[in-house]
Amino acid sequence: MNRLASKGLLLFLLIVLSFQSSHAVEGMWLPHLLSNLNEKEMQDLGMKLTAKDIYDINESSLKDAIVSFGGFCTGELISPEGLILTNHHCGYGQIQYHSSVENDLLTDGFWAMSREEELHNPGLFVSFIVRIEDVTDQVLEGVTPGMSEEDRATLIKDKTRAITGQATEGTHYEARIKPFYYGNEYYMFVTETYRDVRLVGAPPSSIGKFGGDTDNWMWPRHTGDFSLFRVYSGPDGKPAEYSEDNIPLKPRHFLPVNLGGVEPGDFTMVFGFPGTTEQYLTSHAVEQLTSEINPTRINIRQVKLDILDEAMANSDENRIKYASKYAGIANYWKKWIGENKGLERLNATRKKREEEEAFDEWANSGGRSGKYGNVITRFAEIYDGENELNMAYNTIREAILRLDIAALSRRLDQYASDESMSREDIEAYIDRFYKDYDVATEQKLTAAMLAKYRENVVGQFQPTTFTELLNEKDGDYEKLTAYLFNESVIDEKEELLAFLDKNKKKRVGKKLRKDPLFSLYRDFAYIYNEKIQPRKRTTDAELDELYRTYMAGLREMQEDRRFYPDANGTLRVAYGQVEGYEPADGVEYLHYTTLEGIMDKEDPDNAEFVVPAKLRELYLKKEYGPYGQDGMMPVCFTASNHTTGGNSGSPVIDAEGRLIGINFDRAWQGTMSDIMFDPEMCRNISVDARYILFIIDKFAGAGHLIKEMSLVNTGSPVPADSAE
Repeated sequence: MNRLASKGLLLFLLIVLSFQSSHAVEGMWLPHLLSNLNEKEMQDLGMKLTAKDIYDINESSLKDAIVSFGGFCTGELISPEGLILTNHHCGYGQIQYHSSVENDLLTDGFWAMSREEELHNPGLFVSFIVRIEDVTDQVLEGVTPGMSEEDRATLIKDKTRAITGQATEGTHYEARIKPFYYGNEYYMFVTETYRDVRLVGAPPSSIGKFGGDTDNWMWPRHTGDFSLFRVYSGPDGKPAEYSEDNIPLKPRHFLPVNLGGVEPGDFTMVFGFPGTTEQYLTSHAVEQLTSEINPTRINIRQVKLDILDEAMANSDENRIKYASKYAGIANYWKKWIGENKGLERLNATRKKREEEEAFDEWANSGGRSGKYGNVITRFAEIYDGENELNMAYNTIREAILRLDIAALSRRLDQYASDESMSREDIEAYIDRFYKDYDVATEQKLTAAMLAKYRENVVGQFQPTTFTELLNEKDGDYEKLTAYLFNESVIDEKEELLAFLDKNKKKRVGKKLRKDPLFSLYRDFAYIYNEKIQPRKRTTDAELDELYRTYMAGLREMQEDRRFYPDANGTLRVAYGQVEGYEPADGVEYLHYTTLEGIMDKEDPDNAEFVVPAKLRELYLKKEYGPYGQDGMMPVCFTASNHTTGGNSGSPVIDAEGRLIGINFDRAWQGTMSDIMFDPEMCRNISVDARYILFIIDKFAGAGHLIKEMSLVNTGSPVPADSAE
């Protein structure tokens, strides 16, 4: 190796070691590989379990208590009667579904005092992991060097279909195979899905969303972000569609709850289904994200939030209709702001560039240039050459395709072209759609989003009809949308149903193409499907191949380094310890908050900080039962577990496999952890299990639910409140 390459490699290893100084808390690890990669380290941190206690396909293990909740969150079994604990924000859509102005479960909360009162949630499901298998060799059999990406993808798709089919044949299980390390490895996840999941309990939003958007992603936190559901099986214990004859599931494992509390340095483990991380992005991608993509998305969502703020403030009906939508928009709007700040603070682009320079030197020495020599150069060429495309792609997805009226148009288009979709199917969708829809609000959103699209996107990606209509209305977006909505049959439920009554299904598509609102959606869909997506797919295919090569090179270059795969919605274990952090010079956050902090934040004139009278009464009387200690009621705590979206609702588990809290957020200063982990700032935020039980028992009077659970008490003291 020449001196230049040696110097570059040394620099690269120093960078890697600096990142790995906290590798005990960085990473989202596959549970079936813990015995080889993580077990000793976890035990050194204080864990009393073995890897088999966490994941075992033959005996009951912790994995059997963990569920994918609806495919977007995590939940955990906490009783032998199928009781599931997850976040309030994970159950928010179901709570809203059962809410109305007259029966406002969002505001008042809900507690089923008997099994008969539990509420059915159409479409909601939970999935258990049956087993995980390494199928890399089978999937990649026949893949050869030089094979085109298209041929490679076709071969892998065929192999995947055959392998999953064989794995599930003759069973009620499902299976999916996911790529890891950009397609260098493949793992199969065999799952069992239950579709009868009922709402059992939810605190009022003044507890479940206390702090609202102001406190979202922030610490100190005082949010009781939890809700309860129950999964039902058929009488035979197997998955079944909703039926009054179904029985509560008898799980293979459920988590006991530890009332002993947490102390700094305590071992913690988060077990769940993290959504997406991109730890191995290059500097070019990080630069594009921070300078173009995130600012665009933040700006568009800010406009949406301003419109919804006004609509919801002026109408209780709209407040309920848009509560879940608003929360979804605001969540990542704030996350992206924090992510950008964190990446800039870490000098992420510069650090990534230094890594790439070291890799490039290594790649162009020792006879490796043929395989790896051009990788970094080609990354730069691709990312620099598609700026206009990326702006169009992100703007159309964020501004246009996420409009409610676009979603309705998309479903109507499907109805018109899909013979298997019945009138009953589309009417059921229409009923759900208009339940959470206000025509005046949608018209304002549409006008604002059309303006944003015009502002951001170059001419080649502008629909011709849009340009013509805008010119006809003298560039006035309010006039344009007034015309679109006034002349459309899809902007109001009764008008749309009358239209469907008048036209046979085979004529619906032809008639709708004359509808100005539907037609404009189709024009945007054409731009997206025919002009943006094909180029994006081509670019992404080349990037996938490059990242696959880059990832293989990194692992070859650093044979002794433990690489964890990016999160991709599959079951993972993250572990760390209870600890606070220092977000800024002269500021220190301790690891916990208490009910005292809720009372300090109380503001009856601010909906985000209203404290329910019953909770105030319990505080004043210090009626905390067995859940408080030393006259205080713990609420939330922080730890150094590496988490992301999808980990919402994940159990935080102690050294002996007991529940001590549920994960619901990250500290804002650490939201860049999807791209780059910072051991000093990255903290996950959890609701303390004791606060959950206190709310269920003392606040809601639902002690019958507590009796289902297995409670243990290790007797750890609860220190005085702090968060300064």
